[in-house]
Amino acid sequence: MKIGVVSDTHGYVDPRLVEAFAGVDAILHGGDVGGNAVLEALATIAPVYAVCGNNDEPLRCLGLPRVLDVTLADVAIRIVHQLPHAGDLAGVRVLVYGHSHRQVNEERDGVLHLNPGAAGRAGFHALQTAALLTVGDGVVRADPVVLGPRIKPVRQRPPIAK
Repeated sequence: MKIGVVSDTHGYVDPRLVEAFAGVDAILHGGDVGGNAVLEALATIAPVYAVCGNNDEPLRCLGLPRVLDVTLADVAIRIVHQLPHAGDLAGVRVLVYGHSHRQVNEERDGVLHLNPGAAGRAGFHALQTAALLTVGDGVVRADPVVLGPRIKPVRQRPPIAK
């Protein structure tokens, strides 16, 4: 099973992300979604499992939980936004999180810790990133995806009075 993993979209679905996730079986979103339009756009690609990030709180968390446990291809996956919210990881094989805008892909005590970085335009990151997670038949592997340089939001300047 091939799973797209994304976080920190902050209301923006990059066309490069859509291309990178073509053909995935599911999408995991590690929070700071930024709006229902993001969830709707991703849902046109594959089923979406998402959590509330700190920047989603003013949006009433978009109705999303803060912690979500899913099992895909017999692999237990926990999704949170911030690493300290992960809790007890007994029985969890993959931990997906976001918040830091930095990619992490490492095994810790038998749990794959996977932060896809940030796919949105808002933030300090220079590159927009995501990840592809492969699970099933005893395989648990994550591959980082670099979408490319961060596309900065276009800001409209007010007209100058003459």
